[in-house]
Amino acid sequence: MAEDPQRNFRSVYYEKVGFRGVEEKKSLEILLKDDRLDIEKLCTFSQRFPLPSMYRTLVWKVLLGILPPHHESHAFVMKYRKEQYRDVYHALRVIRFINDSTPQVEVFLRIYQLESGKLPRNPSFPLESEEQTFLAIAKAMEEMVEDSIDCYWLVSSFVNQLSNKYKDSLPQLPKLLEQYLNLEDSRLLTHLKSCSAMGQLPYNLWFRRCFAGCLPESSLQRVWDKVISGSCKILVFVAVEILLTFKMKLMALNSAEKIEMFLENIPQDNTDAIVSKAIELWHKHCGTPAHSV
Repeated sequence: MAEDPQRNFRSVYYEKVGFRGVEEKKSLEILLKDDRLDIEKLCTFSQRFPLPSMYRTLVWKVLLGILPPHHESHAFVMKYRKEQYRDVYHALRVIRFINDSTPQVEVFLRIYQLESGKLPRNPSFPLESEEQTFLAIAKAMEEMVEDSIDCYWLVSSFVNQLSNKYKDSLPQLPKLLEQYLNLEDSRLLTHLKSCSAMGQLPYNLWFRRCFAGCLPESSLQRVWDKVISGSCKILVFVAVEILLTFKMKLMALNSAEKIEMFLENIPQDNTDAIVSKAIELWHKHCGTPAHSV
């Protein structure tokens, strides 16, 4: 559908006077008032705009299938989700997999493992890479979501989305990174290749963990808005923008190990700007989804 030119005019006006996002917030509130939430429109909104923090948890829960589209079912479904969480939590305590001192993110992991039939025979077994990924995502989500039960369902559903919906896409992201970096800065790509660094970039941190442990909460949730609403490709453009932002530093490093070490611990002071530029780059190469209320 064609966009409302009147709405575009107001959006520009609001941004000029310092009220960025006012019109977008109103649009989302209209969407959330529907008796049956329109998943497609919520996805499109989330792809195009950052979600207001007061609505983010609700929208994520709907998009990840934790809550159904029908408003009248939300209270009942969350009551069931809470009971399910508490039942599994109690079972894990009975079999002594968790106790009062178990970190919350590890509790989430054990509940997820029991629910999915992957609980190890012994809690002291070393953690596999998939379990480390789960813990990293859980730790990041814990900083965004206050309620522990909401947090568990968001983490488990997000991890399932990554391992199911994006199973075939995630392995392709390193190749896409090289492709888009070549378009944006071929000289930087040539340097990284000459150092044999392209094969040693922190792809697990960037793509498997969706930047959990790399970006702070304020930046990370804007990236996850896009991933949860249907695009893991945004991860590529965040990675490209990180490389472009720290180009001078990277050009001064001449070993893959040093480049990898730097990129695993990038400075945290300008990550919001990096994400903003990454989203612009994503829209530039992939287009901007249309949106109408």
